[in-house]
Amino acid sequence: MKTLFDKIWDAHVVSQVPEGPTQLYIDHLYAHEVTSAQAFQGLRDRNLSVFRPQQVTCIPDHNVPSLHQELPIAEEASRIPVETLDKNAKEFGVEYFPIGHKKNGIIHVVGPENGITQPGMTIVCGDSHTSTHGAMGCVAFGIGTSEVEMVLATQCIFQSRPKTMRITIDGELKKGVCAKDVALYIIAQMSTGGATGYFVEYAGSVVRNLSMEGRLTLCNLSIEMGARGGMIAPDQVTFDYLKGREYAPKGEDWERSLAYWKTLKSDEDAVFDKEIYFDAKDIDPRITYGTNPGMGMAIDESIPTLQDIDESGKDSFVKSLKYMDFQPGEKLLGKQIDYVFMGSCTNGRIEDFRLFAEFVRGKRKAENVVAWLVPGSWKVKQQIEEEGLDKILSEAGFEVRQPSCSACLAMNEDKVPAGKYAVSTSNRNFEGRQGPGSRTILAGPLVAAAAAIYGKLVDPRNV
Repeated sequence: MKTLFDKIWDAHVVSQVPEGPTQLYIDHLYAHEVTSAQAFQGLRDRNLSVFRPQQVTCIPDHNVPSLHQELPIAEEASRIPVETLDKNAKEFGVEYFPIGHKKNGIIHVVGPENGITQPGMTIVCGDSHTSTHGAMGCVAFGIGTSEVEMVLATQCIFQSRPKTMRITIDGELKKGVCAKDVALYIIAQMSTGGATGYFVEYAGSVVRNLSMEGRLTLCNLSIEMGARGGMIAPDQVTFDYLKGREYAPKGEDWERSLAYWKTLKSDEDAVFDKEIYFDAKDIDPRITYGTNPGMGMAIDESIPTLQDIDESGKDSFVKSLKYMDFQPGEKLLGKQIDYVFMGSCTNGRIEDFRLFAEFVRGKRKAENVVAWLVPGSWKVKQQIEEEGLDKILSEAGFEVRQPSCSACLAMNEDKVPAGKYAVSTSNRNFEGRQGPGSRTILAGPLVAAAAAIYGKLVDPRNV
C-alpha cells in the first residue's frame, strides 16, 4: 500500500542508481530571474537546447518593482536579472510571462491560478517555496541552479528519495484563525528542522475544510520546518478550483484527468515514516518574535524566558531577541509597528485580500504605518478591482500596488528601513530579509490588517 507521495514519485522514476539517487522525470519547470541565468548560460556554453520547452514557464517576480513597472527598470540590480531572463526565455523558446503580461506575477501564484499546476505532477523551480504547488496534489520542491540546468537539458533530475511524514490537524478552527496561523503553529511545534529529510502530507478535517488558497499557504510554509516539500491529496475543492482554468484539461481530457486525479490519495493502510497530530483548538492567531519562522507564539502569549529554551538554543535565542530589541518574557500586544506588508507567494491571493479588506472596511489606516498591499498576480489585482475591494481599501487609506514579490525579500525597491518593525504576511523573518536591519514579525492577513489600522500589534478577535 502506498502513500500519495509514493504514488506520484514512483510514477515518475526513470531509473534508479544502485544505492544512490533516483533519476526522476519532471512534468513542469518554473523559472524566475534569480536562479535561472547561469542555468541558461550552461546550456549555451554546451551548445544545448531546452529539451522540452513546452514544459517550462519563465516569469520574472523577485526583482520586479511593485510600482512603476515601466521598462527598463530603474534600479540596475533589478534591471539586469529581469532583462537576462527576457533574453534567455526568447532565445530558448520557452513559455514566458514578462512584466506587463496579463499572466505575470509571483510564479507560485500564477502557476496554480492558471491551471498549469495540476494533480499528480512533479514540479520544480529554483526557489525553496516551490512546495506551494503541492497543495494541488503534486510532488513539488525547490532545486539549485545547476539542477535547473539539468532539467532544462533533460527534463529529469537526480534526487535522493525523502522519507514520508503525515501531519494531521483535526477539529474546527477558532474564529479569526486562518491557514497562516495553522502553518506558523505547526512550525513552532516542529521547529525549523523538525521535518528535515521528509516530504509532508497534510491531512485531517482542518485541511479538508481549507480553501485552495488556504492550502497553498499551508504547503508554501512546509520548507520553513525543514521539509523537502508539502502536499495535500486532491479532492472536490481541488477539482472545482481547477475546472475551466486556461491550462486545465477540457472536455474528454478533463474527464480522463479527473478519473486519474481521484486515485491520488494515500491508501487506507499506507505507512508513513512519521505521523504527527495536532488539535485545532490549540491554534490561535499567531505572530513571530524572533528571526526564524519557528520563533512564534499566539498573539496574546509572552515571549519565552531563557528558562524555557534548551541549552543548545540559548545563544541564538538571545541573539535573535537582541536583533529584534525584544525581551524574554515580554508580551507584544500593544507593540507599535511601522510597516505592514500584505502579499507574497504565502498570502498574496484573492482570499487574503478579501480577509484584509473585510477587516479594514469602514476604518482608517494608522498614521504611523506605511502599508504595502501587493497582489500576487495581475489576475488577483483584477479580482480585487472587480469585487470592489480596491475601493474599500482606498477609503481606509490603503493603496493596492502592482504584482511583485515586493518586500518579501527586498530584492527590489520595497525595503523596510533599518530598525523599523514590519508586520508581514510573507514567509521568512530572517535578519535583514526585508531590508538591511529591518525587523520582521510574521503574521496572517487578519493580524496584519489589525496592525495596519491600530498602528500596533492587537488581537483581531478583540477589536
